[in-house]
Amino acid sequence: MDNHHNHPHDHSPIQEDEQPGYYEILEITIRELLIEKGIIGSEDVRKQIEVLDSRSPVLGSKLVVKAWKDPEFKKRLLANGNTAAEEMGITIYDDTAFTVLEDTPSVHHMIVCTLCSCYPRAVLGLPPDWYKSKQYRSRAIKEPRAVLAEFGTIIPDDIQVIINDSTANQRYMVLPLRPAGTENFSDEQLEAIVTRDTMIGVSICSI
Repeated sequence: MDNHHNHPHDHSPIQEDEQPGYYEILEITIRELLIEKGIIGSEDVRKQIEVLDSRSPVLGSKLVVKAWKDPEFKKRLLANGNTAAEEMGITIYDDTAFTVLEDTPSVHHMIVCTLCSCYPRAVLGLPPDWYKSKQYRSRAIKEPRAVLAEFGTIIPDDIQVIINDSTANQRYMVLPLRPAGTENFSDEQLEAIVTRDTMIGVSICSI
């Protein structure tokens, strides 16, 4: 759906200085309670944090570049992101559906989580603070073009902007358009133009 409106909304800028939200406080409380009860140990938590820290947008960019260069892999990636990621040695959590959405000359995708901060951490690492902010979560739905403009991304009016709302069981990643003039780029050069923000959909790939 294109959520571009002309009537007034809260135009608070996307900021990164929010206090911990309800779900973040809940996570900390439950984690500390589980440790206190002896159900998990602090070492288990540390190891999981290390696993998360090892994930970064580099993994997502490799998926994008392979899809750009291999049409058959692209079909598999769009049909089932989980199994296609496994082909690249990237494990998505078993209970999470990983869906890759392809930008086209007529459609631009943008990812948000209106509930909290659900995010494809397996391929993009930890979410940026602005992605978790109340301003982004509320305004991306109401006025996506205005939010995109704040990231320096102007989408022409004849291109549909589709907002995709992530959930605990459904994570999205954008397969951005490959820029013209990159036909002879190496994998490394292509990966360099596929940034985290292009895979969230608040930016576009450029050279």
